[in-house]
Amino acid sequence: MGFGVSGSTAIIFLGVLIATGTLYTATSNASENVLEAQDADAERALERTNTDIAVTNATYDTNNTSLTVNLTNVGSETLSVSETTLLVDNAYVDVPSANASVDGDAGTDLWYAGENLSFVVDADPTPERVKVVTGSGVAATEAVS
Repeated sequence: MGFGVSGSTAIIFLGVLIATGTLYTATSNASENVLEAQDADAERALERTNTDIAVTNATYDTNNTSLTVNLTNVGSETLSVSETTLLVDNAYVDVPSANASVDGDAGTDLWYAGENLSFVVDADPTPERVKVVTGSGVAATEAVS
């Protein structure tokens, strides 16, 4: 056995080391990404668990065709007004920021626990029900009176 056998063995060993190093790096990065995704999912689940809203009332004024929806944040999570969606008779309704107020303040985007949110929108014809969905996906539905 000459130098050729020893040299080829060294080249094969070196190739195995390089392949193992590359495999370890790829596996390590992939498992780190999976763990980060699991942590983010757990945080979102906790946010959904701590989020709860209640529709206090949904009133339609036939004189000026306006719909007023009053809600209360009964959960412990602070919500965003801009991430709260209003559906009237299963149709999305764009609520201008001037028509959304938290305890009478239209200039805030934060809706703390225990505070009341009010939406006023134009609706014609007379709506039958409303659904409000928070940014985390928690929803409440109410019949319009």
